[in-house]
Amino acid sequence: MELALATVLIACAAFFAAGFVDAVAGGGGLVTLPVLLLCGVPPHLALGTNKMAVSLGSLAALCSFASKGLVERRVASWGSLAAFLGGALGSWLALLVDSVLLGKLLVFLLPVGFLVSLGTRFRGREGALPERWLWLKAVLIGLAIGTYDGFFGPATGSFFIVAQHLVLRMGLVRASGTAKAMNLASNAGALAGFAAGGAVVWALGAPLALASIAGNLLGVRLAVRVGARAVRSLLYLVLTGLLATLVWRFVL
Repeated sequence: MELALATVLIACAAFFAAGFVDAVAGGGGLVTLPVLLLCGVPPHLALGTNKMAVSLGSLAALCSFASKGLVERRVASWGSLAAFLGGALGSWLALLVDSVLLGKLLVFLLPVGFLVSLGTRFRGREGALPERWLWLKAVLIGLAIGTYDGFFGPATGSFFIVAQHLVLRMGLVRASGTAKAMNLASNAGALAGFAAGGAVVWALGAPLALASIAGNLLGVRLAVRVGARAVRSLLYLVLTGLLATLVWRFVL
């Protein structure tokens, strides 16, 4: 497919901003996927291309978090394996859905993901990781959210952070770093499924991946100094306009 240069540049700017937000608080997919749909990329190709770009962005963020010792390796290892399998399963399910129907499903699921993310409140107390069934809890978190990521994706990073914070009592910054490992795995599993189905626009994904990497690296550097709540507030303002445009395009 062919896209105008201006459209690609706008998409790159969106992926850069989304990468920054995703590194800090998750939820960058709430911007990247609608942007691809608004650029005229068909739903299946939008899902696959989005996975290609954000996978590399997640990898860059993970390396940066790991270098700062902010990745809980026990949780990341078990959770990432399950997330990879979940991502592959979710992408396989998405490819079974008709393109027109999938576009309407995405319009429905985007506000759902937005409202769930908006309603999240980090009220759980931080503490030591629960040693009892730790591996099983990590696997269940990775598999459930990974499957969602493969089929849809937006707000996956936020869901991983919330699940680890509430279920495993992990601090938010460490949860954000560990979530990157699981998110990378689920993205890789989903990307494998979409690539096998020919649903990735590699030429478009390459510049978007570079923009996502740059945004993620900046986000990690500022994660401690910039409050996640402030960044998420900006995300919600941008998302409101995107959702309105998507409903007009695919529904009205």
